[in-house]
Parts: sequence; structure tokens; C-alpha cells
Amino acid sequence: MISIDLKNKTALVTGATGQLGRVMVRTLAKAGANIILHYHKNEIMAQKLKQEILSYQVKCFIVQADICNLESVLAMKNKIEKEFFMPDIIVNNAVISYSWKPILEQSIEDFDSQYQSCVLQQVCMAKAFAPAMIAKKYGRIIGINTECAMQCYPTQGAYAAAKRGMDGIIKVLAKELGAYHITVNEIAPGWTISDRDRENHSEVQPESDIHIPLKRRGTDQEVANAVLFLASDLASYITGCYLPVCGGNVMPSI
Repeated sequence: MISIDLKNKTALVTGATGQLGRVMVRTLAKAGANIILHYHKNEIMAQKLKQEILSYQVKCFIVQADICNLESVLAMKNKIEKEFFMPDIIVNNAVISYSWKPILEQSIEDFDSQYQSCVLQQVCMAKAFAPAMIAKKYGRIIGINTECAMQCYPTQGAYAAAKRGMDGIIKVLAKELGAYHITVNEIAPGWTISDRDRENHSEVQPESDIHIPLKRRGTDQEVANAVLFLASDLASYITGCYLPVCGGNVMPSI
């Protein structure tokens, strides 16, 4: 039987206290990975999540940083290096939330915030953590993209532009780091069911579901399962990949 075993690996997830981040860290921990929980502001949730992660018989470490700021990310790296284990797996999941508007109405600040959290996060995290991966000739870097990068629908301007920029960074990193046995990939979720939907009973969205080939929205666990796969040695020969987890709502073409 094939199973995914991440024992003796350490995974760092940015935005770990968010709706998707929580499920990702639980899934990686259940596979045996030690967890580094990154948060920006929600320390209470980070502490609560740490206690849950420890129940899976793995180690867990909490760090705070502004993932858009290189100095802050480097300080986070230094803290991890001194007090815990350097990550073998990085999941760049954090993103800045904002209200979507038509481009003519969207503020320049919103375009800038999306560029910082989608593009600069990849750059800052690579600068901080890729050198250690290069030294040991092993690593997994996974960015969380979106189906919106392919859709480019009205009001998606700032988000789609930033995520397309992120796609470029991921592909360049994949080529620059491949010689060191470091894979760099991205997962593109669709409109995903999370605990917020379960609490509000909003899982089913008929107007959206009818257009999805699988006729339903995906779940946070299904996104986390894709993260787990790309983090594992089952995906050791996959790099530079844009993997939609959206029920076929977008389909990259050859």
C-alpha cells in the first residue's frame, strides 16, 4: 500500500491561521510533518491551532512575520533557525484580503497589496529559505494561486494580475532551483468550501455549481490533499506545475 509519510520533515505554512491554512497544517501534521505555524495578526488562533497540532504527536512552532517585508521574513527565518528546524516544505498560502471592484474603481493601493502578498511573498520566502534547501539539496515550495488567474473575470483585476505575476515567479524559481532537487509548484483552488461556509450553510451555490464540470464546489480538505501530494516524494518529478483544484472549472491547455 502506498501512503504519504512526511516524518522527519518540517513544513512551514504562511497564513496558517486562515480558513485554508488551518486545514493544510492539520493535513501535513497528520502525515507526520513537524509544523511551523506562521501568522500575521491572529496569535490567539495560532496558539489554539498549535495545541491541536501537538495532539498529532509532531512538533509545532509559532512565528509571526509580515510576509511582504523581506526584513520581517529574514527575522522569522533567523528565529526558526535558532529555535526549531529549518523547513523542508514551504507553503506560501497567506494573502491580503480586499474588496473586488472594476479596474476603473479599484484603488492603486489594492493593486499594490495584491502584488506584495502574491508576488513579493514568493520572493521574500525564497530569499530566506531556499539557501538552506540548496545546501541540503532538497526542498518543496508550494504557492497557493487561484483559478481566477485563468478566468480574468470582471472585478478580478488586482487579484488576477498579482496571481499571474506569481505564476511567473514560480516558474522561474522552478528552473533556477531544479538543479538542487527543489521542486516549486502552485495549486489553484476554485471557490472553496471552508468552515465559514459550513457554519453559514452556504456550501451549495446552484448558480456557480452548474458551470463546474463536477457540479459542486471543492472543499478545503481537497485543496489540502493537493498540497500534501506536492509536498511528498510522490511528486518528486513534478515542478513548475500550475495545478487547478477546481472541479474542472478551468482547464490549462496544451
